Amino acid sequence: MKSQQAVMNRVWSRLILEELSRLGVRDVCVAPGSRSTPLTLEADAHSALRLHRHFDERGLGYLALGLAKASHQPVAVIVTSGTAVANLLPCVVEANLTGEKLVLLTADRPVELVDCGANQAIEQPGIFAAHVAQAVNLPSPTTAIAPNWLLTTLDQALFVQARRGGAVHINCPFPEPLYIPEQDEVIDDAVYLAGVLPWLAKREPYIIKQSEPQLPQPSDPTLFCQRGVVIIGSLTLAEAEQAKAFAQRLGWPVFCDPQSGVSSDWAYFDIWLHHRTAQQVLSECDVIVQFGGQLVSKRLNQWLQQHVMQHGSHYLLISPDEKRNNPSHLPQQQIVAPIETWVDAQIERNQAQTVGSSAGWADTLLPLIGRIPAVVQQVAQSTASISELDVGRSVATLAPAADLFFGNSLMVRLVDMFGKVAHQNVYSNRGASGIDGLVATAAGVQQARQQPMLLMLGDTSLLYDLNSLALLTNTPQPFVIVVTNNDGGAIFDLLPVPQQQKTDLYQMPHGYDFQHAAAQFGLRYAKPESVSALTDCVAQHFEHGKHGLIVEVRVPAGQAAQHIQQVIQHVCTL
Repeated sequence: MKSQQAVMNRVWSRLILEELSRLGVRDVCVAPGSRSTPLTLEADAHSALRLHRHFDERGLGYLALGLAKASHQPVAVIVTSGTAVANLLPCVVEANLTGEKLVLLTADRPVELVDCGANQAIEQPGIFAAHVAQAVNLPSPTTAIAPNWLLTTLDQALFVQARRGGAVHINCPFPEPLYIPEQDEVIDDAVYLAGVLPWLAKREPYIIKQSEPQLPQPSDPTLFCQRGVVIIGSLTLAEAEQAKAFAQRLGWPVFCDPQSGVSSDWAYFDIWLHHRTAQQVLSECDVIVQFGGQLVSKRLNQWLQQHVMQHGSHYLLISPDEKRNNPSHLPQQQIVAPIETWVDAQIERNQAQTVGSSAGWADTLLPLIGRIPAVVQQVAQSTASISELDVGRSVATLAPAADLFFGNSLMVRLVDMFGKVAHQNVYSNRGASGIDGLVATAAGVQQARQQPMLLMLGDTSLLYDLNSLALLTNTPQPFVIVVTNNDGGAIFDLLPVPQQQKTDLYQMPHGYDFQHAAAQFGLRYAKPESVSALTDCVAQHFEHGKHGLIVEVRVPAGQAAQHIQQVIQHVCTL
């Protein structure tokens, strides 16, 4: 009987992984564990699946998130029971907000070993609560349940996921024995699988379930004859370029979030929106069209809220994501549609109409915007050595041919304020905007795309994910981490935290550098003292290096906040 249980554990695992491969899964992330043996061995044996390994389940989950982010396909994660499962919660939270598709295959103890003092047994069903698109608690594998049920259950879960994104949790309780003796490795399952022989003979999912997408209706063409602004948020590069082309067709100002991978003549808006003239000119805006969400700029969000509420501007949000994206709870017309489909519908409808009749309505601001780089340069040169402001504004020249990944907290804000990203694939974790898992997520992106990667983040973020540096030891493509080390959480210099407790309770200075961390994981290390040295060492690694490089930029605590205020003050006097 026990040997039969070991066989059934493997048969169900084989069915699960085979059906997942037919539903689009190509990558499987695996952490070591005994209870997950049936899943791990079947994943390893499947010729259509690529395995990615990591010893840290939290980092493993973020690795899967990065793979899904770049591949736009569901990615499976296999972990053992207990806290290994709990360590997946952070990446599940992020995926729920940003839509990446994860399939969590969590091994579990059978029901009779839960809540009775058995080792490594916790209540795993429901552990991810509302953060998953679908949760399935499987029974233990048994011949009493037909394989047809297992397949239709998986198909339904992934159909729900295909519609709304996010993670699916498949909890798999495996009774012992977990291992089949090598001499019995051939698994005879012909009798049990007789009912799904037609499925086995094909390469299609057991259930093919489709829902016809509704084509977006063209918006009122008179909207685009008015004075408007286009905002481009977090999108793929292809989507962002379609949105930008639409804005250029209208001749409207276009504000590009750094996550979009594109820029425009209207860059640095987080700075120049402070200027009185800019506020006066933009007060004439009648229509705001936003593509995508998760905007970085606080000033842009404030302007958006003020303009819609006080001036009554018509506010359209176009995104393929059906989730609510309206943090200020504004009157909004949300259009759930692919960006390209919506743009094409507007162009086709309006091609005979007067499109672009308000072109250039705000162009009087362009001379003001054109003076901002000189102001930033002046402030940056006020310090003898390299600064965080220098790093943020250097993004366009550091790695023009690499993929970019921006960390959260201060770094992405500096890029938003002072940098310009021109036609690059940009990735980030701006759903929950946590500082954990950034190295692992960027590593997953690179493993999916096999392109050079530049990750820009702060010191606390890198400390939080040191384990994931192990993922960079043998990367076939160069991977560069530029870490600005201001000895703690400098983001709190921009927030009204209590001054008396700011250092000890918020910034928490640590006094560490990353030279020895780089050595521990076999990575190269550099510590440039100037912008030219920074640019040179990054360029050389991308041209001649391989594997990982940590570039540490040491800066004084509090300097970034001072520079930001100086730039704003100078710009407001222009």
